[in-house]
Amino acid sequence: MLTKAFIPYKGYYSSPFARWQGSLANENSIILGSQTARNWLETKTISPDIFDYLILGITVGQPYMFYGGPWASALIGAQNIPGCLISQACSTSTTVLFQAAIGIETGFYQNVFALMTDRCSNGPHTIWPNPNGPGGQVISENWVMDHFNNDPWAKNAMIQTAENVAKETGVTREQCDEVALRRYEQYTDSLANNREFQKKYMFPVSIRVSKKKIIQMDADEGIMASTKQGLENLKPVLPDGSHTFGSQTHPADGNCGLIVTTKEKAGDLSLDSTKDAQIVSYGFSRSKKGFMAMAVVPAAQMALDKAGISIREVKVIKTHNPFAANDIYLAGQMNIDVNSFNNFGSSIIFGHPQAPTAGRLIIEGIEELADKGGGYMLFTGCAAGDTGAAMVLKIES
Repeated sequence: MLTKAFIPYKGYYSSPFARWQGSLANENSIILGSQTARNWLETKTISPDIFDYLILGITVGQPYMFYGGPWASALIGAQNIPGCLISQACSTSTTVLFQAAIGIETGFYQNVFALMTDRCSNGPHTIWPNPNGPGGQVISENWVMDHFNNDPWAKNAMIQTAENVAKETGVTREQCDEVALRRYEQYTDSLANNREFQKKYMFPVSIRVSKKKIIQMDADEGIMASTKQGLENLKPVLPDGSHTFGSQTHPADGNCGLIVTTKEKAGDLSLDSTKDAQIVSYGFSRSKKGFMAMAVVPAAQMALDKAGISIREVKVIKTHNPFAANDIYLAGQMNIDVNSFNNFGSSIIFGHPQAPTAGRLIIEGIEELADKGGGYMLFTGCAAGDTGAAMVLKIES
């Protein structure tokens, strides 16, 4: 159990998420994420000089990614601090926050800025020489699409892992459609009263389209409306599968940032110190080969066990659910109502930029928990390679 690492209330932001090949498709995600973070810090009148370390989470290669950590530090205005880069597919945000918390816990850091950013659009293509190829033909890889479609260990696409779990555990097409519709309805709750909930944490992205013109993106882009009939009319992604394009997530672009610090310094930076969120524990897992959606459960149970609590003591649950089967399996295994969690949104609806996805979900969870008067929050999610990661946070009630 961790006792010393805190996220100040309102000491975080998430950008809106843009649809794949949308408004952010041509932006270097490191530059865009850093500039957005710097703009956010300025609006909060928080000096970048307070940070002694930056951890950058990113999974999709960008120009100059080799310099990622210290480059991002300089771009946010903290020119004199180092930074490192963590890439762990969909678990990136969770692991970044845990590493920041460990640094606070051990006294190596006082104030850490955790910046997670990715651009799935226009993903890079890597080429390696192949002297033995016919005519010198190269070996090539598309960083995004090839990774979606081929796990080199399990030898299958990500959608197949969800279908494997659905088939083994009896998850039906009808159940997946029902969960997808429920998640859409929960997302629309965040839009009520002129997006009142989203505006608690969402920060606009500025995009320069020419030397003289800058536009702002201040809301999610590419949200697809769902209806019961519309979902029923979609064909399964795989023949005889349980998932359609309406019950799985979609690639996206975006970024988020969180401050991780001590309890005392969190109080100084917080909008309301009674709502500061303590990072309590972390969990990780790996399921059997080709069954990624199962990894959410042992990761969650490990985080709960490390926190010394049961699922019944958790007030808010958020999940990274690239497939509806993830949430259905979690609910069944932990004996909870699948309709009771992921209030106000989840990645199955607003998309999956990879590195910042879990960060946004954790931020949403903190806001929901604060509105409920505190208690425990659980985040859990799967990640490439049949792995999972989870985190428990607490706001004193």
